[in-house]
Amino acid sequence: MAYDPKHLQQLMAAAVPDQELSFRSMFGGILAYAGGKPLASLSDMGLALKLDGADHAALLAMEGAERLRYDPNAPLSKTYVVVPSGMLDDADLLRSWILRAIAGLPAVKAKRKAHPPY
Repeated sequence: MAYDPKHLQQLMAAAVPDQELSFRSMFGGILAYAGGKPLASLSDMGLALKLDGADHAALLAMEGAERLRYDPNAPLSKTYVVVPSGMLDDADLLRSWILRAIAGLPAVKAKRKAHPPY
């Protein structure tokens, strides 16, 4: 099943209206960011969340979830998991997984003040 990245963007934004997300076109799809960090890949393959550790394993264990692969000859992603298609129809479930992915992003590093010249 081929997905429309723009439609996936709308679903994602509607699921977490209280979160500041940004979206950028990339390679025919869209990359979603939270806090300036990559969060999700929206492509004709589906909505894939960037997860690691237990969250990555838990989403992969759901029926219909799979590792992201843009092309049959490309390697499987180690971090992005395509959510099951049924999750796209369940705003509450989608929201919970997007929030889990946001919570798993690395903390934003504080910028260091530049030292005045001596």
